[in-house]
Amino acid sequence: MEWQELIANEYGHVLTVLERVLEGLNGEDLDWQPKPDCNSIGWLAWHLTRQEDATISFMMRENQLWLAEKWHEKFNRPANPMDFGTGQTIEQVAEFKSPDIATFLGYQRAVMERAKKYIASLSPNDLDRVLKVPGFDPPPTVGSWLISSLGDCLQHAGQAGYVRGLRKGIGWQKA
Repeated sequence: MEWQELIANEYGHVLTVLERVLEGLNGEDLDWQPKPDCNSIGWLAWHLTRQEDATISFMMRENQLWLAEKWHEKFNRPANPMDFGTGQTIEQVAEFKSPDIATFLGYQRAVMERAKKYIASLSPNDLDRVLKVPGFDPPPTVGSWLISSLGDCLQHAGQAGYVRGLRKGIGWQKA
């Protein structure tokens, strides 16, 4: 197995986890917050995909799919490339209203496919390319940001699974 396939497969794993977490949930489940200052399943699913879209698009030097494919309209959100949840207030998190599961998964599939194509195009030398990202000192490389983004996505998918467990109780995740 080549390194590109390994990393691309793990980006695909994010979708697999998200599909399992979201399966069978309704809008009330998606927007439920364990406490008023906690993230909902829907917000976490949206945020992880937005972060992935923003990160991959930045590295590719292309527009985010959020804007290019008008996913913001499907989520009833502003056409703002910085609307990905980081730094939101408790009130903004609580105001988030989830679309249907197909919209979440459609956006994640589109972002994942783009990530896989990008990863397949990289050479080992590309991984060492330093990215000029505001606020990062030292600045990340393409390779380090790919792994960091993947870790964030899996962490947020796991958080969404945890919130689902709080909502639905033990046994929702069957083998």
